[in-house]
Amino acid sequence: MESSSAISALAALAQPTRLDAFRLLVTAEPLGLPAGELARRLGVPPNTMSAHLATLSHAGLVAGARASRSIIYRAELSQVQALTLFLLKDCCGGNASLCAPVLAALAPCCEPTPSSSRSPASQEVAP
Repeated sequence: MESSSAISALAALAQPTRLDAFRLLVTAEPLGLPAGELARRLGVPPNTMSAHLATLSHAGLVAGARASRSIIYRAELSQVQALTLFLLKDCCGGNASLCAPVLAALAPCCEPTPSSSRSPASQEVAP
């Protein structure tokens, strides 16, 4: 990842509604959520949500795919991985033992939880 891409991604996330939308889409993986459902859950007008999703999409953090009359948005986890690696690439001057706490803190995030068995449409996220 180049610095300009990292700056674009970080700038896109530096707004409360976009950050909330992105985090909600991460929880909805791998199915994603329709734009209208994102707007409803976040209490944002649909046209405002569209503008936020366009910003996130331009930064490569989300992608939308048409499904009938809806656009289903999904988080681009490969871009998140690239951003995280960009930020931590030179972590601790190559001393792996110093980076271990960061890696240990990330590992539990990917473990299945009882709530992850629910469908994304039934999950509620506080705005």
